[in-house]
Order: sequence, then C-alpha cells, then structure tokens
Amino acid sequence: MSLTVQDRLQSLDAALDAGAGRLPDTLVGRCREVVARARERGGLSAEHTVVALAGATGSGKSSLFNALAGADLAAVGVQRPTTAEAMAAVRGDGAQTLLDWLGVQRRYRLAADPGSQGGLVLLDLPDHDSVVTEHRLRADRLVQRADLLVWVVDPQKYADAALHEGYLRPLAGHAAVVVLVLNQADRLPADQVRAVQADLHRLAVEDGLDKARIVAVSARTGAGIEPLRRLLDEAAARRRAANDRSTADLRSAAAHVLAACGPPAGPSRPAATDRLVDALATAAGVPVVTEAVRRSAVRRMGARTGWPPVRWVARLRPDPLRRLRLATASTADDLTTTSLPPASPAARSAAATAVRDYTDAALAGLPDAWVLAGRDQLRIADLPDELDRAVAATPLLPERVPVWTRALGAVQWLLLAAALAGLLWLGALAGMGYLRLPEPRTPQWGPFPVPTALLLGGVLCGLLVAGLGSVLARVSARRRARAAGRRLREAVGGVAARLVVAPLAAALDDLRTCRQLAARAAG
Repeated sequence: MSLTVQDRLQSLDAALDAGAGRLPDTLVGRCREVVARARERGGLSAEHTVVALAGATGSGKSSLFNALAGADLAAVGVQRPTTAEAMAAVRGDGAQTLLDWLGVQRRYRLAADPGSQGGLVLLDLPDHDSVVTEHRLRADRLVQRADLLVWVVDPQKYADAALHEGYLRPLAGHAAVVVLVLNQADRLPADQVRAVQADLHRLAVEDGLDKARIVAVSARTGAGIEPLRRLLDEAAARRRAANDRSTADLRSAAAHVLAACGPPAGPSRPAATDRLVDALATAAGVPVVTEAVRRSAVRRMGARTGWPPVRWVARLRPDPLRRLRLATASTADDLTTTSLPPASPAARSAAATAVRDYTDAALAGLPDAWVLAGRDQLRIADLPDELDRAVAATPLLPERVPVWTRALGAVQWLLLAAALAGLLWLGALAGMGYLRLPEPRTPQWGPFPVPTALLLGGVLCGLLVAGLGSVLARVSARRRARAAGRRLREAVGGVAARLVVAPLAAALDDLRTCRQLAARAAG
C-alpha cells in the first residue's frame, strides 16, 4: 500500500528528530522547511492546482502566460526582465488563502471555461536569472511552493548550465510535476524542433527528470498552446499535483537524510564487550579485591577452627576487607567508596584502549558526525568513580561462616577441655606427691596414664584439627573469592553497560531509527 503525504511527512519529521545533532544542520534545516511547506500546503485549498511558469530572461515566459490566460495580463519584454513580481491568473473560487500563502498580490480572475474542471492558479514568475537579486529570490520561493512547474526555455538557452545545475537537477525525482516547454519553436524548422526536443530530453534524463513531459510551443503564433492548456486542465481536474509535489519533495529530502545516515552498521560482537569488562575490572582493582576476599575468608574461618589457645593471634592481624573499606553482606549498603590503591598506569592504559576499541568497533562505518556524537555521549570521565562505587557496594563475604567451621570449632573446644582435664589431673597428682600424700591409682590407656593421654591427645589432636581446618579454610576461601570475583565482574559490567555500552547502543538505535524512518519516507 502506497504511503500518503501525511505518512511520509510524519516519518521524515520523526527521522529528523532521531538524527538531531548528528545530521548536518543545513540538511536538517532544508528538510524542516520541506516538512513545514508540505504541512502548510496540505491545509490549503485542495481544489486549486498551482501552476508556475518559470524561465530565463527572453524565453517568452510572460508571452506564454498571456497565451494560456487568453488575455494580455503580463508585460512582455525581450532583452531585460519585465516581471518584477509574480502575477496570478485564477480560475475558481476560494483561492484567496492559498494566494496569501504564496505571497502573490497581483491577481487576475480567468473567465469561466465550461469545458474545464478544477480550480487553477497560473503564476508568471520573475526571471530566475534576473540581475535583480530580489526578483530571483521571489522566483525561487514560488518554485518551491508551486504544485506543477512549467519551465519555459528557448532554442538558444535551453542547455544553459545555470538552469540545469541550479534548478532542474535539484528537482530530480519530481518528473511527475515538471513540464519542459520549448517556446519560440516557430523560429526553427520542424526537423530542428524535433532535434532540440531530443537534446532537451537527453539533458532532462541527466538531470533525473527522464519522465518529464516536453512540449514545443510558440506563444507568438499559438502553435502548441492548446495541447499545453489541455495538459494543465487535466492536472487541475485530477487535483493530484499538490500531493505529487509534496510527495516528491518529501521523498527527495528523505533520500538525502538516508544518504547522510551512511550504510547500515552491524551489531557489536560479545567478545568486544568481554574484553571491555575484563580491562575495566582490572583497572577497578578486582584482582586485588578477590585476593583480599580470600585472605579475609581464611582469617575468619581460621579464627573458628584454629587451636583455641592461639586463636587470638589470628585476630590481631587486620582484616584485609576492612583495611580496604570493602563490603561484607551487612555493610554493602553503607559504603560508597573504597580505599583501594589507584590503578597502575598499565591498567589505566589497558582500560582506555579497551573503551576506545569497543567504541571504534561499535561505530565502525558510520558517518563522521554520528561517530563524533556517539563518542560525545560516553561518560568516560565518570568511569573511575563509578567503578569504585560499584566495587564498594558489592557484598563480598556472607556474615555466616560455613557449618563445618562451627563443627570443627566445637571439636576444638572438646579437645581443649580434655587437655585441660588431663593437665589438672596431672597437676593434682603432682601436688599430692609434693605433699607426700598417698597417690590414688591412676588408670591407664594403653601405655599412657589417662591424664597424660588426655593432655597430649587433646593438644596433638587440637593441632591436627587446626591443620585440617586450615586446609579446608583455604579451599573454601578460594571458592568464596571466585564467587566474589563473579559478583564484582557483574558490578563492573553494569558500570560498563551504563556508561559505555548503553550510550553507544542508544546512538546506534537512533541511527537505525533515523535510517528506517527516512527509508519509509523515501518510499
């Protein structure tokens, strides 16, 4: 289903919004003018078709205007421009607002023609090559606002570069609303008229107007005037020229926006994101933190499974996490910064390189304006502080120690109790011997007296359990350090996503949206 003018207008307007700040300002300005002009024309009389006669000095434009109007309304000159202001010959009622929008003050009413249908506003424009700048500007303004453009050329200047490069070539894609009229055909033999028409068609094809209609007329003799008048009457009867002109303008503007968007960009590779997070994690001190987690876990578990008489020695050593102001599960919400040492120059350089490589890969192939705008959206300066806050807020160790540490701790206290019982027993026996009291019979456990076995067994087994606890603590600490490393990497990945990945993705989404909407408007 073909798009309406309103559909194209909305798509182009949205494409310009999506490309704001990335599309060239001059292009955006021109396209906004096209959108505004199409919207304004859509709100004016649809019953009238605006036909503009445009041409160079001496092309016979005003003579042709008089011939089509059937009256001598426009002054005719040969060597100098005689049309200072546009003149309108109007057929049909209700064109006042349209003429006000066109800015045409000189208005004449055409006699009603029973054989004609649809309203018509026939304009005689100032010469587009006038030596008076104000005249040229008036002509240019009406060329942009007319529904159907009739370019009047003569056999001498039909190939003028100023006409083709300045006016016809920018109208590429507007063939449906462009008519090329070869005036003064009576000055040439019939075979030369056909040759000039063929050459004019060749030039029109080069200008992108391959389907533009070409008519040979003579305003002086009246030859060809009736076919041209019928062509204009048919356009007025169809009432499609205004829509066709707005459609062509919107499609042309959208095509320029589409070209400014460049070729489609592929998605960034996951590997590039992984390298980015790896480099930022190193710069954020994640390896240092995971080692601190391991040592802190060993310290905490050793304080529960070590031999009780010497546990206080372990407690004298500072907790690596607290020294770095890092979070356990209960303090994660209270910390905003850490005491980590600054990243090394090598780590900072690696992080900057990773950000640059990721950015280059994400924006590869995009137009320079989109690349610069995408880079401007990155919050690189915030990375160090945000990474530090992310590390500080990440819970690293749970408050609860593993169950096995409590079990080994209980065993240690039992062994200590046995050792103390043996020590007290032996002390009691020694005291009795010192006082030369009769010693009770001491039971034996194998070759050892029970108190000796309790003392030595409690101490030796306590040391063995402490050694076992140390081994298990190191294994468990490595596991907890790996888990903390994964949480830290996720936190760093969140920072990378928020400050680097998301802004670039948003820039690419804007580009994709701009391109899709412009393609829709261009049809």
